[in-house]
Amino acid sequence: MNYSSLREKYPEFLFKSYSIEESETEIKVSYNFETVSLCEFNPYWIFKKPAEKSFEGNKILEKLIFSLGMVELISYWKATCSPTVKILCGSVSETEAEWFKKLYFKGLGEFFYINKIEADESDFMNILSMGNPIIPIGEKVFGNKNLISIGGGKDSVVSLETLSERKEDNFCYIINPDKATKATAETGGYKDDKIIAVKRSLDRKIVDLNSQGFLNGHTPFSAIVAFSSVISAYLWGIKNVVLSNENSANESTVKGTDINHQYSKSFEFECDFRAFEEKFISSGVNYFSLLRPLSEFQIAKFFSEKCEDYHSVFRSCNLGGKTDSWCCNCPKCLFITIILAPFLSHDEIKEIFGENLLTKEKMLSDYDKLLGLSPEKPFECVGMREEVVLSSYLTLKKYQEENKDLPLLISHFAEIMDKNYDTKGEYLKTISQFNENNNLSPDFEKILRDKFSL
Repeated sequence: MNYSSLREKYPEFLFKSYSIEESETEIKVSYNFETVSLCEFNPYWIFKKPAEKSFEGNKILEKLIFSLGMVELISYWKATCSPTVKILCGSVSETEAEWFKKLYFKGLGEFFYINKIEADESDFMNILSMGNPIIPIGEKVFGNKNLISIGGGKDSVVSLETLSERKEDNFCYIINPDKATKATAETGGYKDDKIIAVKRSLDRKIVDLNSQGFLNGHTPFSAIVAFSSVISAYLWGIKNVVLSNENSANESTVKGTDINHQYSKSFEFECDFRAFEEKFISSGVNYFSLLRPLSEFQIAKFFSEKCEDYHSVFRSCNLGGKTDSWCCNCPKCLFITIILAPFLSHDEIKEIFGENLLTKEKMLSDYDKLLGLSPEKPFECVGMREEVVLSSYLTLKKYQEENKDLPLLISHFAEIMDKNYDTKGEYLKTISQFNENNNLSPDFEKILRDKFSL
């Protein structure tokens, strides 16, 4: 099955309806999508809410829920890439339609690239609104409470610890809690009353279609996190939604292009989302990334030196997510190993992962990609190429100073270092950078600078 034939066979995708069922402590949101002449999809969400509050008829919440549906639909649309998307249960303005099309197109950059699809932003999708507009009228959120998104990795740990002195005002946001996310929150001192957990259910029919050969690939999941976290913040009257996306997320995955596995974690998306929310919803919720001024390298240094209690519980491996483990065979595991290696001993690395990936010959190919020796980085949430070089250089120096045998990958780096990199130049600036392109308010900026001595 290819892009052109699927678009011809399945020309229409429908956002047919959504429903909102409110109980005393929950709101269940159900969506109904359809690829015409193929099948319907019925994903749903369950959001916790305060028992004493009712949101019946709240149009700000309804607009947020509708907008979440506009992002959810892309996970199902991509199976056939139908050229026309009809919105039957609501309406988007021309400006809103263009906003969603930009998100879809850039958020599917990896999907198009991997599937060798030559899509054009102007005509890959036509959005038609067939329903009535939702006018977002309702009470706005005020105050200073924080909802910190927890994914189980080192970045959200660093945000928790950076804001640890404001613990009374902090809550944790978790989608489909697992062992790592719950353990992260608990290690940070957050009990059930401070954890806002939501359930997201994917319609498994899309998995069946993938197994049949329909198109499949990466979608902008962090945009899902954005809309759903703002919904939870609005329900609970929490002013700030705090993400942990770093400056490194802005780097393209494929050299010379704007294809970025992490597009919906980028500063561009963050700014776009904030502008969309303010203009078309205006809930009063402030969405931003606390770690945006920092690099992966700086975050890893802080995590290694200041977050020891989390070393045994954090997880960043997508393949090992279901078993609460590190698979120790993927580029993500390798990147985390490399970025921590300058700051942790060989034994400490082994204690975290169960083995030291720097000794594994089968990881050489992924290592070269991380180092920037090929046009593509691995399609994972990994840091900048220069950060991998810097970490490798400092790890090499550490082993040499300790008069220890070099692990295989670091020995490989030593052989190619002088030919490929200026390790004494620009790379070292990564250590102390504070990127001014961020959405931090002055009080959050001060907290971050103080914690990182910047």
